[in-house]
Amino acid sequence: MTRLSVNINKIATIRNARGGNVPDVIEAAKRIESFGAEGITVHPRPDERHIRYDDVRKLHPVVKTEFNIEGNPNPEFMKLVLENKPTQVTLVPDAEDVLTSNAGWDTVKYTDYLFDIIQEFKKNGIRTSIFVDPDPKMVMSAAKTGTDRIELYTEDFAVEYAKGNQDAAKPYAHCARVAVDCGLQVNAGHNLSLENIKFFKQNVPHLSEVSIGHALISEALYEGLEKVILRYLTYLRD
Repeated sequence: MTRLSVNINKIATIRNARGGNVPDVIEAAKRIESFGAEGITVHPRPDERHIRYDDVRKLHPVVKTEFNIEGNPNPEFMKLVLENKPTQVTLVPDAEDVLTSNAGWDTVKYTDYLFDIIQEFKKNGIRTSIFVDPDPKMVMSAAKTGTDRIELYTEDFAVEYAKGNQDAAKPYAHCARVAVDCGLQVNAGHNLSLENIKFFKQNVPHLSEVSIGHALISEALYEGLEKVILRYLTYLRD
């Protein structure tokens, strides 16, 4: 079964645009879980332009499913994660000025760096995942860091699938098999949507979890949050 983790960054973006606490990201997380989602994902960035560090602290005692914190492991991020001890931390190599995540780790170059960080999280009982491009070499090097999982960066898949490329999932399927052979579990995320999730799920084996935010929240503007989540869950179980 592939689990659905909902990234609530965009809900915080709407709140921050107006000030105050509407919409309430804590209440949103509770409702998302009540609608059947199996995880909540947040990606706090240093400028706190969407999810704030204080949001993470408030969400920690509230989230009853899997709590996944994504981000670049700078000292402030490390401190936040170790204080709140989520189910999972996903390491993403974001530069501070990027609009959104746009590349996976070079796990060949940063093997030792990631190994030391992951050991610190593991000592605290936190599952780890590394954001990687669909490159078998990067997957195999990720395994050397001691991570529990990889998260496949699915931007290229989404772009190619939208063009009608029926082979768009093949590199991801291959990397998923390589990951499992290396003893890793497989997550995926970025630009997955109702338009492409069913195809991706059917064509990529060993998929433990998907993290979906921007598309899901946007789709919910038209169809409602509960209905959209139920549609994702249906596609992930087919």
